[in-house]
Amino acid sequence: MFITFNNVKDALLTLLNVPFALIGGILALFITGMNFSISAGIGFIALFGVCIQNGVILISVFRKYLEEGMSLDDAIMKGVIIRVRPVVMTALMAAIGLLPAAIATGIGSETQKPLARVVIGGLITSTFLTLLILPVMYALLYRILHERNNRKLLKKTGLISG
Repeated sequence: MFITFNNVKDALLTLLNVPFALIGGILALFITGMNFSISAGIGFIALFGVCIQNGVILISVFRKYLEEGMSLDDAIMKGVIIRVRPVVMTALMAAIGLLPAAIATGIGSETQKPLARVVIGGLITSTFLTLLILPVMYALLYRILHERNNRKLLKKTGLISG
């Protein structure tokens, strides 16, 4: 992700989506009374991929609008409005596709249920938190890193270059 964004800030903000997904996946297992299993672990891995993708989609559009000269607030607002549909549709299609596996009762459903429930639960929380919290975190971090006094301090500490 560092190569994609060419900076650590955006790569770390993208990885911030992982805890958003963990919250929903763990809650889904807890609410349904299921134990963590290999199948649930694989579900978490798939879930993390979708969440990272959502973060990349949002941060890429924020950066695009900032490079076009928009103000930070306008870039974030327009970016979220423009990308809400792709983010929600990705999550919704994955959740709908896994719904039969989450409620299955037949042979082999013991291995399907944890994976499906983790992904569905994680997608619910991560989608909302990505659309609500990630833009706020992006704005805060952007302002901290681009304020003149902070840039001087960060240059002295070596965290950013000239």
